[in-house]
Amino acid sequence: MSISYSLALATPLPAEQVADALREVGATTGLLDATAQPLGDDTTTTDGTWVRIVPEHPRPWNPVLEVLGVAPTVRVSFRLDKAGDITRQQDGVVRLALGLLARVRSDAVLHSDFEVIWLLLRHGELLLNERDDLWPPNRLALVAYPYRRETRTFPE
Repeated sequence: MSISYSLALATPLPAEQVADALREVGATTGLLDATAQPLGDDTTTTDGTWVRIVPEHPRPWNPVLEVLGVAPTVRVSFRLDKAGDITRQQDGVVRLALGLLARVRSDAVLHSDFEVIWLLLRHGELLLNERDDLWPPNRLALVAYPYRRETRTFPE
């Protein structure tokens, strides 16, 4: 079974512009090659995480829409390489997600398979999960804007 994460974005930007912004973040952080094409193609970060961006057309039952009130229009999918350093790859996912949110500035939810919500950005307010194993000091240091620690969950 794969270890995967999704960053659901509610943005007026088309997926192509989100992909351009992610490529810039990835190049700046050293996680993506400047020629990476994460829109609809298989792209792998330097630490082994597979990344893909797709336009999102949520169904009415989509938990992100239903529970959190965020209507996603673009999704960034991350799938970790189980043979690689998982913690390092999770750090990379957080770097890419936070960097993208700094550029795109839209409502967003980063979650792992609709089970654990890592972060929620809604109406300019950033909420980070209260679990210290998800947000140890080194990851919290990556957050460049104000946040609150609050755990949100999807319905059972």
